[in-house]
Amino acid sequence: MSLAKPYISDHFAPVTDEITGRDLKVRGTLPPELNGRYFRNGHNPKPGVTPTHWFRGEGMLHGVRLRDGRAEWYRNRWVRTPFLDGVPFTGTELEVSAAATNIIFHGGRYLALQEANLPWEVSADLETIGVHDFGGKLTSSMTAHPKEDPRTGELHFFSYSPFAPFLTYYVADASGAIVRSEVVDGSGPSLMHDFAITREHVVFINSPVVFDHAEHSGIPYRWHDDVPLRIGVMPRSGGRTTWYEAPEQAALLHVANAHTDPRGRIVLEAPRFDRSSWENSWKWWVGSPGYGTSPAAGSTFHRWVVDPATGKVTAESLGDLVTEFPSINEARTGSDHRYSYAIAFPGAGLSGYHTVKMDTRTGRETLLAHGEGRMPGEAVFVPAEGGSAEDDGYLLTIVSDVAADASELLVLDAGDLSTVAAVELPRRVPAGIHGDWIPDTGLPA
Repeated sequence: MSLAKPYISDHFAPVTDEITGRDLKVRGTLPPELNGRYFRNGHNPKPGVTPTHWFRGEGMLHGVRLRDGRAEWYRNRWVRTPFLDGVPFTGTELEVSAAATNIIFHGGRYLALQEANLPWEVSADLETIGVHDFGGKLTSSMTAHPKEDPRTGELHFFSYSPFAPFLTYYVADASGAIVRSEVVDGSGPSLMHDFAITREHVVFINSPVVFDHAEHSGIPYRWHDDVPLRIGVMPRSGGRTTWYEAPEQAALLHVANAHTDPRGRIVLEAPRFDRSSWENSWKWWVGSPGYGTSPAAGSTFHRWVVDPATGKVTAESLGDLVTEFPSINEARTGSDHRYSYAIAFPGAGLSGYHTVKMDTRTGRETLLAHGEGRMPGEAVFVPAEGGSAEDDGYLLTIVSDVAADASELLVLDAGDLSTVAAVELPRRVPAGIHGDWIPDTGLPA
């Protein structure tokens, strides 16, 4: 299928309806501990709608229910916000969300997220419930990339704006109640899609991609050569945020993880865009002339080390593969981790799409080629029952197959990327953004 814009063509071509399929065919054997729901979010414009930017497509959720070794159902549903009904978002209507970036489960609620807006709550069957403002305590937007502390169950998140105050930090307790909020001093009008936490710090990112009225794609941000990459470090116990300037310009969309090393340095790992890779990727996101074959053009994995004792930031490359959508075993969020997983895009010697496992200590890269015309999504880590090693678990990813006009949910061994099982879905699922595994543990049936 070939349409005018890359983000509504080929792997990203939207589907036109909502369906439910039951008793799905499984190849291989689903691990018995996979009892829960895999949900994935993404942009899926309604028929006849061509958004000006990839990020402005209406949100659609896809879900697969796994239980007792069976794949009970697949269903897809649009998130029914005012934006779906054609109400435009002009920057102030926080309820008018595409709700198309991520979906999380916290405090007993499934929340569909888009960073310029309030969250939208959906049911365990992906039916829209309504906007969620944390009992009136959230009066600004919420990032689509909150971080849950695996030790405390707290949810850390932020709101950013092109206008002062540029950045506000929030903490919700394990029950879902906001218990802390504060304006972060020293931030600027940068595009802040993601951030990180360590056990001791909150880590914010100000990149050279800043608010600019001259950008008319509907996402008014552009690269500015006079703006450095800055990393802001705030004590989690409270206090002043210190901003550190990196040695070279770079933009970060997604963060793998951060931790504090034994010397008190903050270590941050993420895919990195330089100006060329950012602007080439942006061409794809807006469908302007000269766009490439994928939404990631030249982003490569990097590590930044912030030393508060010297005020210096060092940066190093962790590989040449074109990677994006990083993930980890989330039990390591905020702590030292060894393994990261990502989509490896065509480039740097690869001709097709791969899932890659990166050993950030040794530099070893394990690649799984998905085959001609097949594109994987973000790999979501699920721990194996009784596992002890960091990579004892499974990766869940939906693969889009353009030629077959089909999709499947792959269950991969996170150790060696071998295929454990594949769930055949009743339709092709468009390539999407982010997802989550919500186990049945502690949930009603």
